[in-house]
Amino acid sequence: MYCEEGEPIYVISVVARMLKTHPQTLRHYERLGLIQPSRSLGRIRLYSARDVARLQLIQRLVSDLGVNLAGVEVIMHLTERLTELEREVAETRQRVHAELERVRRNRADTD
Repeated sequence: MYCEEGEPIYVISVVARMLKTHPQTLRHYERLGLIQPSRSLGRIRLYSARDVARLQLIQRLVSDLGVNLAGVEVIMHLTERLTELEREVAETRQRVHAELERVRRNRADTD
């Protein structure tokens, strides 16, 4: 199954098999706000490849690193915030470079 952008989407039973976990675990993660799958018109949970990658990260944090779900929530929030800040820095850097280029052109025009 594919979404409008051509990205594959999976129902909960398929994702549970892919991750070797129980669907109830995925529902629990959703209740905690760790994952937010989209829904079909019939309210069926639909997981994107990005959702599956996020769930794999959650599994690694819990299973491999022994992080509890509250810790996972904090880590996921901080990771998202860091990504936002990196995007903001990149945008600011682009604006600064554009402004510097404008100033250089103005100087060259006045010389």
